[in-house]
Amino acid sequence: MKRLAFLCLVLVLLSGCSADSADMDRAMALRGKLQQKQVSFHAAISADYGDKVHSFAMDCHGDALGNMKFTVTEPESIGGISGTVSKGSGKLTFDDKILAFDILADDLISPVSGPWVLLETLRSGYLTSCSREGELLRVAIDDSYEKHALHLEVWLSSEDIPLRCEIYWQGRRLLSMDVKNFTFL
Repeated sequence: MKRLAFLCLVLVLLSGCSADSADMDRAMALRGKLQQKQVSFHAAISADYGDKVHSFAMDCHGDALGNMKFTVTEPESIGGISGTVSKGSGKLTFDDKILAFDILADDLISPVSGPWVLLETLRSGYLTSCSREGELLRVAIDDSYEKHALHLEVWLSSEDIPLRCEIYWQGRRLLSMDVKNFTFL
């Protein structure tokens, strides 16, 4: 009887491991695809400064090398501002408009670089866990191995397309992004 109970326990544990492994495989397959293909998507972003929240939206285009172009679409008052973000650099272009967001997390992240951080972290970050939330796969991933890394929670659809992302630093949520029309090009 003890032997049968032990075998049942082993089967339960192994089936749990295979489910986690399948989820990790899905996250790793997305990583591989992002390293080979360009993407485009729309991101609605909320930046939480503790005492105020700034919300805006932008259309994004990322290449397989880690470069991203964006154009702010909302609110209308800053619509049309565009720019590029890549590792270690960024550039804004605008006509008679100013995009002034304070830098967050001891100068680690600007709100307009949130979509770039999402793509870059999915491409090369430290995958810490995967779990299921209904139909969605929730992927937890750090942008580096450093002590004060940015931590991302990313929700993937059943087709392994990013739908939502939250970026944390030292346990505090800095940015929330709703992702729409994510397309591999």
